[in-house]
Amino acid sequence: MPLSVSADRLAHVAMRCAVLLAKLDSAGRPVDRTGSGPVVEVYPAASLRSWGLDHSGYKQPTRPGALGRLVDHLQAKAPWLDCSSCEQTLRRSHDALDAVIAAMTARAAIQGHTRQPGEADLAVAKTEGWIAIPNAPISQLL
Repeated sequence: MPLSVSADRLAHVAMRCAVLLAKLDSAGRPVDRTGSGPVVEVYPAASLRSWGLDHSGYKQPTRPGALGRLVDHLQAKAPWLDCSSCEQTLRRSHDALDAVIAAMTARAAIQGHTRQPGEADLAVAKTEGWIAIPNAPISQLL
């Protein structure tokens, strides 16, 4: 028997997102789920992978050095990214790092540097959504 949706860790996030999308729509900002509107769906690990950053284990408490190494590699690949005011937080919290990666991916989407759905995927993307995955190096986000 499958778990109830309420048991899923993502269920609360999905419900909150649905509320926010409905509020945008009612405020006259309809959301295009294909990623070409005011909202993009982001999976930080997918962005990290597309930028060639090793993200394995950075969320596992049993691998405490992985998060710090990822921050080091991110700063090396994106020296323009000023994390001086939050660097220690990024080294302690994978959630904080995910927020930075999500913001960088949103910037990539605004600049047209993410993969777009092709004709075969467009119908599904309009209802299910499209995950923004960068298709350009971090250096082009500047």
